[in-house]
Amino acid sequence: MAKVLMKGNEALAEGAIRAGCKAFFGYPITPQNEIPAYMSEHLPEHEGVFLQAESEVAAINMVYGAAGAGARVMTSSSSPGISLKTEGISYIAGAELPCVIVNIVRCGPGLGGIHPAQGDYFQAVKGGGHGDYRMIVLTPGSVQEMADMARDAFFLAEKWNNPVMIMGDGILGQMMEPVEFHNGELPVVDKPWATTGASGRPQNVITTLDIIPESFEQKNFQLTDKYRRIAAEEMRWEATDTDDAELVIVAYGIVARVAKTAVQMARKRGLRLGLIRPKTVFPFPEPPIAELAAKGTPLLVVELSAGQMVEDVRLIVNGRVPVHFHNRMGGMVPDPEELVQRVEELFSKGGSPS
Repeated sequence: MAKVLMKGNEALAEGAIRAGCKAFFGYPITPQNEIPAYMSEHLPEHEGVFLQAESEVAAINMVYGAAGAGARVMTSSSSPGISLKTEGISYIAGAELPCVIVNIVRCGPGLGGIHPAQGDYFQAVKGGGHGDYRMIVLTPGSVQEMADMARDAFFLAEKWNNPVMIMGDGILGQMMEPVEFHNGELPVVDKPWATTGASGRPQNVITTLDIIPESFEQKNFQLTDKYRRIAAEEMRWEATDTDDAELVIVAYGIVARVAKTAVQMARKRGLRLGLIRPKTVFPFPEPPIAELAAKGTPLLVVELSAGQMVEDVRLIVNGRVPVHFHNRMGGMVPDPEELVQRVEELFSKGGSPS
């Protein structure tokens, strides 16, 4: 199929429709508004249902209901809106229902601004809502990946009966790039647990309530075992020029795109710089970082936050190599030259970044 020029938000929405999304519930907030706008126009053309809820809280509970009935369902929002959805996300995870949640991250805290940020990492990766639960969290780095990961998200949600989040940012949502759609609708998955009416079969009950501690403990053990299996099977990352690197940047999303250009610039200046780009931040790609730590390669984590992903990197490294940090906040994004200057500064200290 020929490539088409689309915004990241629109490409994600089209990717979801092509994956077989049949229900979308949302509420407006910038910078993700193109997603519900696109779904409202095009989802009904594919026998799907679009509904603008009266609030983010209502939207996520509609997702809960539709997922429980077996629908392939999605919602989207941006940072403060996701905060309002977290109670419902916890319920969905506890009920083990598949759905896709999109967060086009904006800067905070509070209402903040509509510009790009990565300050929602803890919220997405560490649960966000109450209780011990995990979402699979995908982090696209291009408009093409916004489309591709929409399909991946529905596949993973139904494979593991778990909510999946696509965590982009304001730049990825608004930027335009050529994108190609080459996959047909995902196969229909059998959902014998769905609440589709009990005619001719026993009643299905979907709930997260269990007032018997012994049985609820076992339920939680089952969930944590599932999360361990997800961590073992679903880690995704991209490595650039890491084999001979004397310093490796760790970055995701739009920052990783900037960092990849910085790697090219640094190497032209004789600095052996590499890049690890997580495509999932849960599960976090531990193996490439652990391997670099074992080789003695120092790391530079770059984020649009006060320092969130860097904590996970430091846990993996466990003091074996230096983990440096560079950040911007409030909607500001570093340019490649800024990162190269930071790298040059690190190399200039004693001739090495360590």
